[in-house]
Amino acid sequence: MVSMLRGRAGSAIRSKPSLRTELMVNLAVLAAGALVLAVCSAVLAPLLGHGLLGFAFLTALVAADVVIFIGFGRYLVTRLVTEPMETLVGATQAVASGELSRRAPPGATRELDRLAESVNLMTERLLDAQSALVRAEKLASVGRLAAGVAHEIGNPLAAIGNYIELLGRRGAAPDLVAAIEREALRIDTIVRSLLDYARPRDARREPVDLGAVARRAVELLRAQGLLRMVAVEAEWSDGLPLMLGDAAALEQVFVNLLLNAVDAAGEGGRIAVVASATRLGEAGEAERRAADPDAGAAAARSTRRSSRHLETASDGSPAVQVVIGDSGAGVPEDLVERVFDPFFTTKPPGKGTGLGLAIVNRVVHDHGGRVDIARAREGGAAFTVIFPGIMP
Repeated sequence: MVSMLRGRAGSAIRSKPSLRTELMVNLAVLAAGALVLAVCSAVLAPLLGHGLLGFAFLTALVAADVVIFIGFGRYLVTRLVTEPMETLVGATQAVASGELSRRAPPGATRELDRLAESVNLMTERLLDAQSALVRAEKLASVGRLAAGVAHEIGNPLAAIGNYIELLGRRGAAPDLVAAIEREALRIDTIVRSLLDYARPRDARREPVDLGAVARRAVELLRAQGLLRMVAVEAEWSDGLPLMLGDAAALEQVFVNLLLNAVDAAGEGGRIAVVASATRLGEAGEAERRAADPDAGAAAARSTRRSSRHLETASDGSPAVQVVIGDSGAGVPEDLVERVFDPFFTTKPPGKGTGLGLAIVNRVVHDHGGRVDIARAREGGAAFTVIFPGIMP
């Protein structure tokens, strides 16, 4: 499927004319025209005699020949070289001035088309590097804040727990004690999430089967009854490449994504979990399944165009990905870039802390991977987690 897409792209590039060929053919036509004018001049010169009229006519022919040569040559260079280069320079200047979505258009010839692709790839990677620096600074700042807040809240929270126990012993209203205890547990959950986000563990990495980790996460939530309100469709490919990682942290990633999908899908909704092998930089790398008739359908569902590469692996290297899609409302276009920010949530108050996806993003990037968001075939959001595989 991917090779078919690459074949189509390759044939499209090959169908474009070469700049060298275009220049040679047009210059040959121009030279032929100049030669015809020269022959005409040589033939007409004896017929015109040696008078002033003949000399003037011959001079006009030569001048016309020069003007046509210069004019056509200028048009040729402008159309084939100057205008495409100006367009390319305009696109790069637009990106430099802040239009980060601007890209160089395809060139009319093979050489210029390859140049435009190279400039666009360089732009993508520079923007990815910039985003990585901003993300690292944001994670560090929020991490320090989260660690301080969690420490300051933890001690009073422990005291509140003791007071709740005393209230129960002294015969306080059971419903009041239960309400206080419930809210205290919510605070405790938030504090633990802050600590998980602020102090990611430095666990020993070992070869991990990412498909098996995702399967365990599904089975864990199913055993706890958290998936009973939705229909889960799982698709596991055989022979997935292994990756280096912490199985427990990765399992928590999929638990968070699954719980997020359950909340989004709602009762009677559908969730798809698909694990597959891929190669970095492939056109169909986003979301594809065995049942998809065309990998292009995945690209059409995309709502966020992310980088096609990872910082720790080169394009073309083997990778493993897991897609978790749901039938919910999806992620609005204007919120796609914010869903991984700490404390950001679209859930009603009391239904979420806004740290689940932030922890997912941090763990995935700590493992050298990335998380993409697309439109799921089920209609909602599809989160694609992709990691570089271990080279055989």
